[in-house]
Amino acid sequence: MDAELVLYAAAIEYSNYHKAVIVSGDGDFYCLHDYLLKNKKLHKIIIPNRNSESSLLKRFQKYKVFLIRDKTKVEKKP
Repeated sequence: MDAELVLYAAAIEYSNYHKAVIVSGDGDFYCLHDYLLKNKKLHKIIIPNRNSESSLLKRFQKYKVFLIRDKTKVEKKP
């Protein structure tokens, strides 16, 4: 699936969007982030879990957004 996302974002659908938002903290997408940045198409990298962010993403600090999960907002009240 990782390779498929890279292929679609960098080649197949590339001309169909202005900016990309990638939701992953996985270092497997470093090449995609780098490609989009060089081509001025990287908007944001949303990282769902601060604890699982790849060290490869340090270069993209100004693009990163961390989801902060507030369990009081999502848990069912008794």
